[in-house]
Amino acid sequence: MAKQTSFLALLVFGFLCFICLPVEAALKKYQFDVKLSNVSRLCNAKQMVTVNGGFPGPTIYAREGDRVQINVTNYVQYNLSIHWHGLKQYRNGWADGPAYITQCPIQTGNSYVYDFNVTGQRGTLWWHAHILWLRATVYGAIVIMPQQGTPFPFPQPDREEVLVLGEWWNADVEAVEKQGNALGIPPNMSDAHTINGKPGPLFPCSEKYTFAMEVEKGKTYLLRIINAALNDELFFALANHTFTVVEIDAVYTKPFSTEAILIAPGQTTNVLVRANQVPGRYFMAARAFMDAPISVDNKTATAIFQYKGIPETVLPKLPILPAQNDSDFALSYNSKLKSLNTPKYPANVPLNVDRHLLFTVGLGINPCPTCLNGTRLTASLNNISFIMPQTALLQSHYFNIKGVYTPDFPDKPPTPFNFTGAPLTANLRTNVGTRISKIAFNSTVEIVVQDTNLLSVESHPFHLHGYNFFVVGTGIGNFDPKKDPAKYNLIDPIERNTVGVPTGGWTAIRFRADNPGVWFFHCHLELHTGWGLKTAFLVEDGPGSDHHVLPPPKDLPTC
Repeated sequence: MAKQTSFLALLVFGFLCFICLPVEAALKKYQFDVKLSNVSRLCNAKQMVTVNGGFPGPTIYAREGDRVQINVTNYVQYNLSIHWHGLKQYRNGWADGPAYITQCPIQTGNSYVYDFNVTGQRGTLWWHAHILWLRATVYGAIVIMPQQGTPFPFPQPDREEVLVLGEWWNADVEAVEKQGNALGIPPNMSDAHTINGKPGPLFPCSEKYTFAMEVEKGKTYLLRIINAALNDELFFALANHTFTVVEIDAVYTKPFSTEAILIAPGQTTNVLVRANQVPGRYFMAARAFMDAPISVDNKTATAIFQYKGIPETVLPKLPILPAQNDSDFALSYNSKLKSLNTPKYPANVPLNVDRHLLFTVGLGINPCPTCLNGTRLTASLNNISFIMPQTALLQSHYFNIKGVYTPDFPDKPPTPFNFTGAPLTANLRTNVGTRISKIAFNSTVEIVVQDTNLLSVESHPFHLHGYNFFVVGTGIGNFDPKKDPAKYNLIDPIERNTVGVPTGGWTAIRFRADNPGVWFFHCHLELHTGWGLKTAFLVEDGPGSDHHVLPPPKDLPTC
């Protein structure tokens, strides 16, 4: 009997030891074939660039701690690269993806393996082409589950659904962009917004191009929402149902309830929704937010939240979305976003700042004899319109190739003025060049991004590659360095990778520069990025080889 008891105790002990062992990280492999596919929407059929023939492309699934390898093979006429938006890529800018920033694009007929670890991140991110306007059709979701055995810090949903918001052009998107560039004016706006590549039944020929998800009364659903639109911030709502926001940009938030969300291009938002209404069919809807005198695609994309057992003949109910120019909703919604800031998920906000930067956003007009009005629209940060190099910046830095960039991007605008006063059309002698900012390793950085009324005020979503940052402050009007920092939230500010700078206002972000390499910083409105509203940070290597940029892979594309 004693021997049997000892054997059972040993068995139980062995089992407990087994379940206590750390879960080994998995290797996830994907093949992305970039090719032309025939796609029809809005009574129009066209060939367009896709990944594996899908629109959107495939979802990448991984767990925190996994290694991911994605072999991208380019079968189209465009040279391209793919960015894994929001993944920090520690020391591994070679896998980040922006063309001519961290790599040369993958040329037609060639392949490149993006090889990276998912470290310290879990949640919803996304991937997209990062050259020209190809991300209009080349995009998809990234879903990172927590480590095995680690629950969500919110009620476990019964099911999840990925919802990717996008845009559709009836014409070839690259032709639309080229025409706009040739004329020196904004290209034609999109013909529809989409939800999972489908515009919904409010558009012609779209009955079968409507996304629907079946739900059961009483169950809770996690919606992973991504704004993959090129140029539009979007409101999103579900008729008669309330959202609980629990995560943005793969960072958990303090939960709060809202009837609608605001999501800018590049951002992700996870919400819980409970199917607690009278069983029926309810529209989910997305429509543009624009509170400046600028034209946008104001048409509404819809998808259907359909209770099980309800026939498709029942007409869905539309939600009440905020007005297109509802600045109050936008400011109020963003003010509710707070970091969870718990012992397990702390908000490690830099309290002391080593480097203060003030970046002003400017739109401008340059002479262009061949353009429609003899002028071309441009955009700049601190009066510098960024010129893309012909050699990737990270390669230039790593291999010490001279003449590609200058590390002298100014810390503040050269010409102070009343940034958000009366509209200005004055030429502030905007410079052009490939100028970037050098940052010391492990230093703490604060960037205040200030909108201006050069030509027009406008909201700008800014994305920083290689990092998350804390949004410590925001306001309308001109940033006051003497008064505004006293109002910063340094306790539980939201942490994210893409932030909207309000129309005619400013946003302050902080981060610790602990990821060596060259990291892109740009407006995520593709229109403005193309006009030059971008720069990059060269974060220097730290002490010891474990704080240096990793060696490049052997199959790194060449320019």
